[in-house]
Amino acid sequence: MALTRHSLPAGYPQAVRELYALQSFGIKLGLKNIVGLLHSVGDPHRRFRTIHIAGTNGKGSTAALIAAVLMEAGFRTGLYTSPHLVDFRERMRIDGREIPAERVVSWSRKLLPQVWGRRSTFFEAVTAMAFGWFAEEKVDIAVIETGLGGRLDATNVLSPILSVITTIGLEHTAILGPTVEHIAFEKAGIIKPRTPCVVGVRPGKARRVIERQARRMNAPLVDATIIPLRIHSRSIDGTTILLGRKGPGERRHVIGWPGVFQVANVRTALASIEHLRRSGLPVPDGALERGLRGVTSLTGMRGRLTLVRRRPRVIVDVGHNPAAVRSLASSLGKLGLRPSVMVVGVADDKDLRSIARALGRVGREVIAVAARTSRALPADDVASAFRSSGVAATPAVSVAAGVRLALRRAGVGGTVLVTGSHFVVGEALAQLERRRYLTISQ
Repeated sequence: MALTRHSLPAGYPQAVRELYALQSFGIKLGLKNIVGLLHSVGDPHRRFRTIHIAGTNGKGSTAALIAAVLMEAGFRTGLYTSPHLVDFRERMRIDGREIPAERVVSWSRKLLPQVWGRRSTFFEAVTAMAFGWFAEEKVDIAVIETGLGGRLDATNVLSPILSVITTIGLEHTAILGPTVEHIAFEKAGIIKPRTPCVVGVRPGKARRVIERQARRMNAPLVDATIIPLRIHSRSIDGTTILLGRKGPGERRHVIGWPGVFQVANVRTALASIEHLRRSGLPVPDGALERGLRGVTSLTGMRGRLTLVRRRPRVIVDVGHNPAAVRSLASSLGKLGLRPSVMVVGVADDKDLRSIARALGRVGREVIAVAARTSRALPADDVASAFRSSGVAATPAVSVAAGVRLALRRAGVGGTVLVTGSHFVVGEALAQLERRRYLTISQ
């Protein structure tokens, strides 16, 4: 239950509940609110350098890879991503450390009077908090992931030193538009005048939209898709890549994540780092190697085909749309992993049948769940879609119950995959780690 409009939080649980209560204001695309909110606290976003990242899939992973390398290069590095998995504080980190609970409280007390007066959204308030904390802590550079779209996203008040667009696919079509061209236009809205933009989008309709916007902005495009990179070996603990043309100059790097889908993210991150180097930012080869290898421990980013338990083996992945889930299925096949049981929940704006078909190729049994968010499809609907794809499916009353059932059915030597939604993965991790989970639907 939220506090009254005029109550300022005294502690962390109250601050988080009050921030979550802002979800009642819904999603409001546009920059007027965030500009006023940031101005009320001294325009903190103007006091540090930023890298701004948009895209349908891969933007969180790409942000974490870039941040990890910058940290290893000695820069005091902020990282802002969304949504979190278990704890609100995961959304903003400096050098891998989550914002302290007491800073959440102090920034909530500072921002909430303005937020209430402006009827700011949850994401606007949290974005202002992140930018304020980064400025307060004097970060050298911050890697910022957009929330929804790009052009009208609250993070688009930034004047970054580099923009990055990872991939384009159909998502949030009711808000961003019905075609990849519409969605590409929204994502390309982060491109700023004369500011380089790294693009991981392959040639095609969406890429042409981005190229047109870059020309309008007189912004140089850096093509990440042409970086010569191939996989040498892979395991559930990570991927070894070979970078460069075949021959004596080819370099070997270990990426701390498995998954064929990470290859595109690594290309985009490498292109971004290489551009920063050419712009004068000192990033030694050793920092690049250590950052790529240690991305999980350096940034705390999980849910990217992450192994979280070994007996039984439990893997979590935040893939939440058909493209991401198809990549997940491909990665599992290449790793030789066939889940004994899958715990799957899907948001109501996703193509459930396509997701069910993709996952149906890698697993034979599903425990269908609904995360504790108004956006979740009912577990019965999820189960029905999987049955239509020829997969045995059982609905569970909650994510926690679904995880417990999956562990029992998998047995000590089995493999459990949890996927379909950030929220499902978050609730599952809370259950596995016996941590408290506060619901969030944005």
